[in-house]
Amino acid sequence: MMNYGIMNLASIPNIHRYSFVVAMGYLTLCHISRIYIFHYGILTTDFSGPLMIITQKITTLACQLHDGIGRQAEELTAEQNRLAVKSRPSLLEYLSYLLNFMSIIAGPCSNYKDYIAFIEGRHVHMKLLEVNWKQKGYDRLPDPSPTGAVMYKLCITLVSLILFLTLTKNFPMAYIIDNEFLDKTPFLSRLGYLYVVTQAAKPKYYFAWTLADAVNNAAGYGFSGVDERGTFRWDLLSNLNIWNIETATSFKMYIENWNIQTAAWLKRVCYDRAPWYPTALTFILSALWHGIYPGYYFTFLTGILITLAARAIRNNCRHYFLSPVPLKIAYDIVTWAVTQLAVCYTVAPFVMLAVEPTIKFYKSVYFHMHILSILVLLLLPIRPQTHSVRRAQNQAMLNSIKSKDK
Repeated sequence: MMNYGIMNLASIPNIHRYSFVVAMGYLTLCHISRIYIFHYGILTTDFSGPLMIITQKITTLACQLHDGIGRQAEELTAEQNRLAVKSRPSLLEYLSYLLNFMSIIAGPCSNYKDYIAFIEGRHVHMKLLEVNWKQKGYDRLPDPSPTGAVMYKLCITLVSLILFLTLTKNFPMAYIIDNEFLDKTPFLSRLGYLYVVTQAAKPKYYFAWTLADAVNNAAGYGFSGVDERGTFRWDLLSNLNIWNIETATSFKMYIENWNIQTAAWLKRVCYDRAPWYPTALTFILSALWHGIYPGYYFTFLTGILITLAARAIRNNCRHYFLSPVPLKIAYDIVTWAVTQLAVCYTVAPFVMLAVEPTIKFYKSVYFHMHILSILVLLLLPIRPQTHSVRRAQNQAMLNSIKSKDK
């Protein structure tokens, strides 16, 4: 309600800033209360998950309202222009967007305009109009059903649940810092086991996010259009792409397919709007949003280093390995292995949470990814894409879209 007051009373140039500070400040206070009152305990009545999703929605709406009322179209990227909200929501629309039953528990965060189109019954029709159905032999618009998508996603949740009840319990992350394990296991074997325990930690996320996606689809929300093969897609709100995660050949590709809607939120409220150091600020915001456990900050600060190093390697080396085909395959295999190990190295503190086990883990693997990343950044030339370059590219894209519309 404080943020609704801000959206209606604050000056338009500052509406997104005030909303961001209040929402993130309140969320952080709640995270602090969990630490100091409950001492790292995970309660069955834990409220932080739903509050994290509400924080995403509040800040998303505030930024898109600022884009729609407080900025000129030529200042916006193509995506910002498409999602801009042109009028303040009513109290009922605002509360419905934040607290609807489909996403209140586990998300995902969706864009306000997409949600309102769904509530008003325009969601599917709007996406269908993007396709020329007469060329495909249709006399009228088809009526896509979410049943197939829902059943498929429920099957994934079932498999994920089974894996969680078996793998996750048998391969705890804490074992990688067990003294006996560290004394008896060589370095390469420890890295292999790190990959195994990280894989074992994933099914609970696969379960929750896929089930949340299926709930929205079952209600008729989440239709994203038609692919090049003519298949109806229900992935507008999908939070992960399991195949792309498990076959990722770059750190960037992995991140883009893991917690997709949160990554999109971070891009829209931070990366696209940061005046400087957008990558670093985005990772820091992600850590702050997740909570104040020290492990989160170890993970996301390490992620900054590895992201910058991976970008430098890709920009400087990848073009040498694109042909012939056997060389490209060998390159993909090597980059897949390095990416998976880099992700495991980065996310281990996220699971362990506390400082002592994190430091013990990094000591046991000799801080090798930190050292390698720093060496890469020192030795390879970096070609950052400045905000002015990105702005020029976005303007060119917007002009192209406008010319097509004409």
